Amino acid sequence: MAGASGDQQRRVAELGQALSRPVAALKAEESRGARLEALSGIGAALSGRGEQALPPEELERLVLRPLLRCALSDPAERCREEALALLRRALSLGEGAGAAGAGGGGLGLGLPAAALPVLVPALAQRLCLREAGPGQGEACEELRLGLLQLLAALLGACQGQALGPYLPDAAAAFRAALRDPFPPAQRQACAAIAACARAAPEHFHLQSESFVVPLMQAISHQHYRVRVAVIQATGAVIQFGNAKSLDDVLSHLAQRCFDDIPQVREAVISVIGEWLLHLRDRYSYFHKLIPLLLSGLTDEMHENKELALTYWKRIGLQWEKENEEDIKDKLDFYSAPPYYPQGLTRPELGCRELVIRNLFKILPGLCHDMTDWVEGTRIKSSQLLIILLQHVEDHMTQHMEPLLRTLYRACSEDNSIVVRNCLKAAELVGIFVSPAVSLKLILSDLEKTPMPSCLMILAAVIRGSPRKVLQPHLVYLADMLSRPEISQRTEEVFYVTQLLSCVEAVVEVCQEDCQEVSLPLTKVLITIMAIPPNVGHLHVKLEETMNTLAEVQHLAGIVSLYRQHMAQLMEWVSLTHSRWTCYSPELLQLDVIATHSGPVIGEALPSFIPILQTCLQTSIDPRVRLKLFMTLSQLLQKPDETVNSQGQFCNYLETVIKDILAPNLQWQAGRTAAAIRTTAVSCLWALIYSKLLSAEEMASAGNDLMPKIIATLDEDSKTTRLLSCQIIGTFLDSCGDRFELAKLYPELLSRLEDRSLDVRLAAAKALTSWFRCINDDEKKALLKENIRFAYEALLIHLDDPDHNIQSAVLETLKEGGLLYPDALAKEIEAVVHKHRTATFCDQLLFHLESTGWKYSES
Repeated sequence: MAGASGDQQRRVAELGQALSRPVAALKAEESRGARLEALSGIGAALSGRGEQALPPEELERLVLRPLLRCALSDPAERCREEALALLRRALSLGEGAGAAGAGGGGLGLGLPAAALPVLVPALAQRLCLREAGPGQGEACEELRLGLLQLLAALLGACQGQALGPYLPDAAAAFRAALRDPFPPAQRQACAAIAACARAAPEHFHLQSESFVVPLMQAISHQHYRVRVAVIQATGAVIQFGNAKSLDDVLSHLAQRCFDDIPQVREAVISVIGEWLLHLRDRYSYFHKLIPLLLSGLTDEMHENKELALTYWKRIGLQWEKENEEDIKDKLDFYSAPPYYPQGLTRPELGCRELVIRNLFKILPGLCHDMTDWVEGTRIKSSQLLIILLQHVEDHMTQHMEPLLRTLYRACSEDNSIVVRNCLKAAELVGIFVSPAVSLKLILSDLEKTPMPSCLMILAAVIRGSPRKVLQPHLVYLADMLSRPEISQRTEEVFYVTQLLSCVEAVVEVCQEDCQEVSLPLTKVLITIMAIPPNVGHLHVKLEETMNTLAEVQHLAGIVSLYRQHMAQLMEWVSLTHSRWTCYSPELLQLDVIATHSGPVIGEALPSFIPILQTCLQTSIDPRVRLKLFMTLSQLLQKPDETVNSQGQFCNYLETVIKDILAPNLQWQAGRTAAAIRTTAVSCLWALIYSKLLSAEEMASAGNDLMPKIIATLDEDSKTTRLLSCQIIGTFLDSCGDRFELAKLYPELLSRLEDRSLDVRLAAAKALTSWFRCINDDEKKALLKENIRFAYEALLIHLDDPDHNIQSAVLETLKEGGLLYPDALAKEIEAVVHKHRTATFCDQLLFHLESTGWKYSES
């Protein structure tokens, strides 16, 4: 052993001698090339005598200090790089000597513990100097990274108490590195911070708070790997440091839940999961940490979802074990709710209890975030709400008021994702919360301030409610929806669409049970249908809903639904019909009932006609009369399918003509009055055209109405003039002998000069009918001069530039010329020289001759 010791001393001496020369050259301030050569000599000496080791004091004097000085302060970057590399090699070569020289106190890299006070402060100072200003500290990014790696390796080799004295200097260096613009340096600093935290937590907690600010400044770095490293370092800083700093980092970690990079979100899930499992004060922070972890269950990446779910199950099981005595009864006897959403897996008891016991702290913040101005926050919060409701189940009952207020506000936003998530949450409310609570609160809010979002949430709650649970509350629900303050609150399309959704949900969920509330639901649907403007897609949905409501009651379509409730519906709309204004919703509701019930309105004439009789008096608001006349006119287009479906309309014709049409044909000033006369004329024409009037009824109607119809020939409305001409022609054909023909034809002749071609053609046709009415000698003799004047006026119109008018007038003259062909021939002679009438005159004469008349020169 003595021989071996002497041999070792000899080798150590040889190594020291080999190193002394290059070390001395390195210390001398010579040129860059000389220093590089000296560094090469040191490297060669260390490589050539790698089996030999220097004592610690010699290693420090001959190798560590010279190399450290060169690595930190040499003006040449190449020299600093070589010195740093040799320093690492020297530390590795000193393992045996370090252990022996320090009595087993050497470190993992072979550096004696006695050398750490020299290396750590020097490295830390070099790394921190850069923050002092330009030109200070290490300028080369790669060398700063190398110095950090060396410092991290030195500290990583320390164990327990050995790390304590050097931690303040190292912490300062790592804080400076977190602000380094070189991303790998920042990542290295984060890894070193986490390693130090795990290696010496008893010392690290004194420095942990100082890392929070620089870490949070770097957590939004543009490189995702830096963000991942910062999050992981933050997890170690909080877990092994001062947990009070948790409040300072949570908001920053919450923002990383929205990160576009999955690895960043994964890091957040891992850190939060570890805190919930191992943080010493985790019970105090459950309400802050649980939402962040549960947000991971909604991550778009399947791997992140699985990671969050794995952590969450572990956390729930750990909490169960830690609180086994407290939840023993629930573990043994607790059963699943009778109605649980299909397709969802019920969370473990520990997970549910954790959320239930912290919900009162979680919910206020969540409600605030659901109405945040940042769209991503609203989306994430709405997704989290669904997860929370799956955990708390019926325990949400005590939190319904703030939850509903939040859902109303969130559903008033334009973002479809947020609205969709809120509706899913509302469906869960319908499943887990009793309708006695949820419906009462929502309907109470609707009464106070009816909003579309309230109806939207109500529809979702109804869809989620089990049929058997909802059935006892069905009458109350339907009656509330049919109240005027809710169903007639506004004409806004979005509002009525949501009201329709509520009815759809009731019908969809309750099926045959809807029979007992069919009337109020029908009233709601009629009210929606009556609201203008009736949007196309909304009308289609209304028809589908009414059909469905009829089907669940085993009725044969919408007509049967109306037939079932027609008496109640007519009573419903007629309660205040004597006081209707143009703004009365009942006016539009009556229009819907009358025009959509098909043949059923023909069964309700005893109720329908008195309403028309009262509301179409001339003392009633003209706009009300106009709307009702439009309804009546539409019904009379197909009377056999509507008002006369039972063949009973004839019993009310006298009332319709004398009490409704006749007063409203009387001229009054104003555009509305003119429009009323147009609709009244349209109704009269519909009555005549549909052949609802018999010959005697036609004659009676003609006696009463003809003077008023003649007056309408001068109306501004083309439709009115056209229909009036047609009506006069029809009256003349059926009962012309009852009228004063001498007073009638001048009005028709004046219409031949109308600006409308259709009116002129109708007037010509009516004049043909007028000529046919002169069917006996007495009338013929009495009207001779009138007939001659008509010939003269008609021949003028043969010169009309429109060929259709020429043809129509020619046919009229052919019909009338048979009365006094001589007079007509005389009038023809007076106009035959006109270029346009010559041909027609020849045709007229030929026609007269064909009837046996012979032309006489006299």
